[in-house]
Amino acid sequence: MKYREFLLALCLSVLLLPATAQDKSKAKFGNVTAADFATKVYSIDSNANAVVIADIGSSSIDGNSKGWFSLVYKRFRRVHILNKNAYDMANISIPLYAEGNMEEQLEKVKAITYNLEDGKVVETKLDTREGIFKDKLNKNLVVKKFTFPNVKEGSIIEYEYTIVSDYLRNLQPWEFQGSYPRLWSEYNLSLPSFFNYVFLTQGYLSYDINTRKSGTTIYNVIASEGVERSERYKIDANITDYRWVIKDVPALKEESFTTTVNNYISKIEFQLSEYRPPLQYRSFLGTWAKLSEDLMSSEFFGESLTKDNKWLDDITDPLVKGTANKLEKARNIYAWVRDNITCTDHEDVDMNQGLKNIIKTKNGSVSEVNLLLAAMLRHEDIETDPVLLSTRSHGFIYPLYPLMSRFNYVVCKTSIDGKEYFLDASEPRLGFGTLPVRCYNGTARVINKIGTAVELIADSLTEKKSSTVFIINDEKGNMVGSMQQSPGKYESFSLRNRIKEKGKEELIKEIKRDFGLAIEINNPRFDSLDKYEENLGISYDFDIKEEKEDIIYLNPMFGEGYKDNPFKSAERHYPVEMPYTIDETYNLQLEVPEGYMVDELPKQVMVKMNEQGDGLFEYRITQSGTGISMRSRLQIKRAQFIPEEYEMLREFFAFVVKKHGEQIVFKKKK
Repeated sequence: MKYREFLLALCLSVLLLPATAQDKSKAKFGNVTAADFATKVYSIDSNANAVVIADIGSSSIDGNSKGWFSLVYKRFRRVHILNKNAYDMANISIPLYAEGNMEEQLEKVKAITYNLEDGKVVETKLDTREGIFKDKLNKNLVVKKFTFPNVKEGSIIEYEYTIVSDYLRNLQPWEFQGSYPRLWSEYNLSLPSFFNYVFLTQGYLSYDINTRKSGTTIYNVIASEGVERSERYKIDANITDYRWVIKDVPALKEESFTTTVNNYISKIEFQLSEYRPPLQYRSFLGTWAKLSEDLMSSEFFGESLTKDNKWLDDITDPLVKGTANKLEKARNIYAWVRDNITCTDHEDVDMNQGLKNIIKTKNGSVSEVNLLLAAMLRHEDIETDPVLLSTRSHGFIYPLYPLMSRFNYVVCKTSIDGKEYFLDASEPRLGFGTLPVRCYNGTARVINKIGTAVELIADSLTEKKSSTVFIINDEKGNMVGSMQQSPGKYESFSLRNRIKEKGKEELIKEIKRDFGLAIEINNPRFDSLDKYEENLGISYDFDIKEEKEDIIYLNPMFGEGYKDNPFKSAERHYPVEMPYTIDETYNLQLEVPEGYMVDELPKQVMVKMNEQGDGLFEYRITQSGTGISMRSRLQIKRAQFIPEEYEMLREFFAFVVKKHGEQIVFKKKK
């Protein structure tokens, strides 16, 4: 199976198979008995802190009194909270879409906590008048929240609610899987033939029930024509009822090296694609070129880029004065935006304020910061286009259709003398031509005439790090040494931020803690600290303060080795997604401690991860007289591995950890 095929297990229609049985969940709202508390450990996951007994949703389309149609979504959920580590399940957040003063309506909320006391089931109901709170997150998202009362270890909680929405694009998705196991997960959907939706499915689990039934129904629509008059319409339509059920759904928890687990949970989503007869035909899934055209003419995105923007002269003239070429101009403009405008929101694709106001307030979202950058570069006749992407934690885009909801980030692509540069001015101390790791999440779209696709993939990045340690005996027989280190591009970026936030002294303390021996650090130096396009240089001298025993055990990696295997789970059902490929080299020149001899050296090895050499680990160590030379090199040549390769990757890193933990044994001379 190819990696991309696994990533995008999406299809345009659901594969429909006959149900093996027309069984239903036994859980009904309000019907909780003492027997429901009997299970303390569930076979689906004996370590689970909570188990979802049933999660059942349904969506349908009804005629409304506004002359159109509404989406009606209903949800019922029951959860057994087994211990206090799952109290988060008692906090419920229900997102609602809003436009202006209109928002989706939350109705018929019921929530009950059940506890078993003296063999009897005791109910505590949520006061829905006083216990539901509203939080407006942004102009289009409202969240209503409540917390179950009287929750204890062993409680059963259940709730149900209805959402009525006039936004037909917002057909509710359904997640069959999550961070807790689910005994029964079911979604039902009724669709009339005059609305067509694209079905997007993903995940590795198969449906236990997957049915589709066709029928006919009558839709009643009321169109008001004033205070005293309204028209009623009846529309006969074919209707299709879908039912999907997955039983005994295992939890899917986020593990190391994962962009977001939401890319891999079993779920189904929907995208409105067409109005069909008897409605007037309309298509909603346009082209990338049309999306780009609309965005560039929108006041909420690219309109400001197409203007003359003569007023920018006052800002750009001092930046480009005396520059030799366009690349130098671009570097100066980029540095000015990066260093003078503070990013207040790293997830946004809209312009909610004008360019002049961004400069006046010196604040803006990531889209505003980088659209300002694009405007300033274009002002100086430097070819620049905005780029829409989805960050790693936000999830993959759907490559076939221009679905704006899949994007959450804007950067720039500029072309100078035939070379392309991707720019993000939202991060302080980020070098020209470098994007943050979070941007490397697959396909992105350049907002130009055709909406060009570009691939920003982690495999294209290599984090190259080198470390060299020298240790000798001084005139008093004490062990002294020096370290020279050149971290990779992204580690350098991270270290610069840590130094800015906490200072150099804190970093030196961390180095001492991680060294593996009691040391005193002298003459620490940080080169290229303010040269953001270059890798940081770290060097220092050190004195080893450890007492010399008859036998000395010395780890030659001195804190630079792998101490823990990042892949701890026995198995994995979704890909490993490293942020970049790795090339780490460590060199040591060590003089045998005065008065000692080598009793034992680690063995030399060279190991390949697989026949293709996607991973390579080299560990060489030799003694010549009183000198020991050691070299460790770790290369991971791919950033992404499919689940079938997980065991191989886990065993490879287990070997590296074990080898990096081995020690040189010195024995005092007699």
